Amino acid sequence: MDTEATAARARPNLAAVAALAGVSPSTASLAFSGSGPVSAATRARVLAAAAQLDYAGPDPRAQSLRHGRSGIIGVVIEDRLRDAFRDPMNIAMLDGIADETGSVGAGLLLLTENGEGAASIRNAPVDAVVLIGCSTNLAAQVAIFRRRGIALVAIEAEPMDDVLAIDLDNRSASHALARHLAKLGHRRVGMVTLPLDARRTRGVLTEAAIAASTGYTARERIRGVREVFTDAPGMMAAVSSIDEGFTAGLALLSHPSTRPTAVIAQSDLLAVGVIRAAEQLGLGVPRDLSIVGFDGVKLDGIAPYDLTTMVQPAVEKGRAAGRAVIALLGGEHPLPVSFTSRFHLGTTTAPPSG
Repeated sequence: MDTEATAARARPNLAAVAALAGVSPSTASLAFSGSGPVSAATRARVLAAAAQLDYAGPDPRAQSLRHGRSGIIGVVIEDRLRDAFRDPMNIAMLDGIADETGSVGAGLLLLTENGEGAASIRNAPVDAVVLIGCSTNLAAQVAIFRRRGIALVAIEAEPMDDVLAIDLDNRSASHALARHLAKLGHRRVGMVTLPLDARRTRGVLTEAAIAASTGYTARERIRGVREVFTDAPGMMAAVSSIDEGFTAGLALLSHPSTRPTAVIAQSDLLAVGVIRAAEQLGLGVPRDLSIVGFDGVKLDGIAPYDLTTMVQPAVEKGRAAGRAVIALLGGEHPLPVSFTSRFHLGTTTAPPSG
């Protein structure tokens, strides 16, 4: 049997449908798209022919090429994917992006700075890109996307030309957390921070590490705390997780002579880890140690505590990014958006016992 003939029968095309229906290929194409002056009877005849040949319609990839669009929105995440999906903030933002971009039929393609995944930043077939978990060393990635003429939206990033910003009040929200502790009477306050560099360095927070930081969100939150507690010490975590918070908490709390009376963790996951470290050391929360977080996520295993934290609108940030992408692709000029966090008073803070 002829191989090419077999392949042709295995893959029916629009021309075959048009021939069977007795119409031109262009009429058959318009019948499928529903965008042209084709009578209902002709459209029904074309669709019947397609069903007879088991033809599902024009290849959307070919349509994308003709329109100059792939129908794909890239999402760049700087965390390793296995870490990114353990953080409920990332999942919430992705949900928000998908809610908006899905309404126009666009798909999402996850990309990482370290090259995980099948597509790379250099060659990913995307129409637009949303940058999540942004650091301040995005110039190379942004330059690549700019050269490709790709629309760019960044969630919580250093201001950059030709990149639409979706921002959060990280600095003022952290300042508010610090002021809450100061009003309770705390003077010795420590921090557990998000990663400050691309290497995810963990350890003692130093002035050199802050000065060299590429972690925009972490740096802004440190600045907010230092506006109240100018010399607040801290520990750097390698990722936002309970385990990292536990490790950093043990290091920060193990020496009674230098132990702070309160800890500001830069995520709720880190805060839960610090609570567990305090419990292991025999410290009562908030009797011996006050702890605050940042995010406002629902966490399993935190009972009986109600974490004092800043609640951020993560899903809404994602939706705003999705709306901005759609507007940019439509030739519009959307404005930057800035969100405000909400203070939640829980049961993990109290005046210092001493």
